[in-house]
Amino acid sequence: MITGSTKLYAIVADPIAQVKTPEVLNSYFAKQNMDAVLVPVHVDVNGLAAVFTAFRSMKNLGGVIVTVPHKTVAAQLCDDLGPAGRAIGSVNVIRRMPDGSLLGDTFDGAGFVSGLCRQGHDPKGKRALLVGSGGAAGAIAFSLAQAGVASLTIANRTRAKAQDIVDRVAAVFPQVTLLVGAADPTGHDLVINATSLGMQASDPLPLDVSRLTPGMVVAEIIMKPEQTPLLLAAQDKGCFVHYGKHMLEQQVNLIAQFMLDTD
Repeated sequence: MITGSTKLYAIVADPIAQVKTPEVLNSYFAKQNMDAVLVPVHVDVNGLAAVFTAFRSMKNLGGVIVTVPHKTVAAQLCDDLGPAGRAIGSVNVIRRMPDGSLLGDTFDGAGFVSGLCRQGHDPKGKRALLVGSGGAAGAIAFSLAQAGVASLTIANRTRAKAQDIVDRVAAVFPQVTLLVGAADPTGHDLVINATSLGMQASDPLPLDVSRLTPGMVVAEIIMKPEQTPLLLAAQDKGCFVHYGKHMLEQQVNLIAQFMLDTD
């Protein structure tokens, strides 16, 4: 039951109907017997700055989760950033501090890598292809390098955006081989779609599935639909498939601890 003392949390996105976080976080709050609720806030990029100004004034707001397509802009609107958010220039969670300032960081990468490992796909020593250059892609690139991948190729239609991620990650992890390349899975052990392609039935495939081979791990970060056209094609090719839900499942505790400022 929502009361006058309920702590408010929000998730901002555009579109927002596809997000699964409200169900997951509200279930977490209930299990922890917390008087808190997470609500969806549908706002486009033109209204994001105004919404963030309002967040600073909302004294019963505990924090905000940020998803597509706002992660990079949201980082610019925060008052301070954590280490991963600062390195990548994007955030997916924000804590409202007692003085109203907004502290942002990202756990997309940590959640993704943790999800991989929990499913038996440790990325250490693997050759990885990452398609996309948004906020989630940057965070995943950072965490894959941190986890010790042998090489990481980033593919994106706008090459400069992919190069920006490579430069940012290389500055922290110079020992990892980092490249900007094509969306061609040939020669890779781990293939990740970090774009939004697959959310709509009419979307083109994010990469050349004819070049997938048995034994590759093909991963999504999309939550809905769970079974995307890419994953269906990967199954047909004999690949291991990894669902977007695994990233969110592993992020729940990290996100909650950050927004609630708990250990």
